[in-house]
Formats: sequence, C-alpha cells, structure tokens
Amino acid sequence: MCSRFPVVSSLLRFQNEPVASVLRKRGLRVTPQRLAVWAAFEDGEAGHLSADEVLRRARHIVPEVSRATVYNALSQFVAAGLLSPIERTSSQLYDPNLAPHHHFHCRLCRRLFDVHPHGSDQLALAEREYVVEQTSVIFEGLCPSCAADR
Repeated sequence: MCSRFPVVSSLLRFQNEPVASVLRKRGLRVTPQRLAVWAAFEDGEAGHLSADEVLRRARHIVPEVSRATVYNALSQFVAAGLLSPIERTSSQLYDPNLAPHHHFHCRLCRRLFDVHPHGSDQLALAEREYVVEQTSVIFEGLCPSCAADR
C-alpha cells in the first residue's frame, strides 16, 4: 500500500481479519478508495452512515475520491455482505453491524441506535399468505441523552 495513505495501510480489520483479505475473498479488488470507504465505518462510534457522511470521511483519507466511487463501493459492500442497507424515507443509511438487531430513532437528535428489544422474535403477521423473510423494527422517541436534557 502506498505511503500516501497511511491510515488506509494501517491494520483495518473486519471481524479480526485484515479488510484487504475480506475484500479479496468477496471478489473485490483492494483499492485505496475502497479502503477509505470501509475506513469510514472503522470508528467504533460510526454507527449508521449516509453515503454523504461516508464521502466526507473517506475524503479525509483519499481527498480525490468521488461521490460515484463511494456509491459504487457501498453497493458492492452491500452485495458482498459487508454492510446492510437501512431504507428510510429521508435517505438510505449503511450499517456495519450484520448481527440480528433492530433500531431506535431519536426524533430530536435524529440519530439511529442499534437496540435488542425483548420479544421481537415472536412477531408474526395475522395474514398467513405473506412470506416473511426478515423483520425490521424501528422504535421512535427520545434517546437517553436527549431525554436527560429535557
């Protein structure tokens, strides 16, 4: 890796495996741009990011990365099973947490949090003709920080 991208060449990891190895196993070439896009999620507090936020973060590492490259990389990461898309009315977000979980949306700070509600595995439709492949629950209200400020 080029010394021009010191953050990218550091040990970025995906489930204790170097991200370059993970990308190769998924059939993706390892490029500075893809590594910069992945690095946007490396911050433990990154959470759920929009493509614009990924672009902003990736440009700190590779300033010339284009919007199209970021969108393409995000699509490829989703197809490769490295990220999960979260469809929202305002914008699509990308979630690096692939473990089963649900979300809480704070209506004041607008952040999205991973949550693990009790009983969500018991949800079922009364209408039996539907084939449920996945269940996604989004709770809305005030996060602990916003609730404490009120």
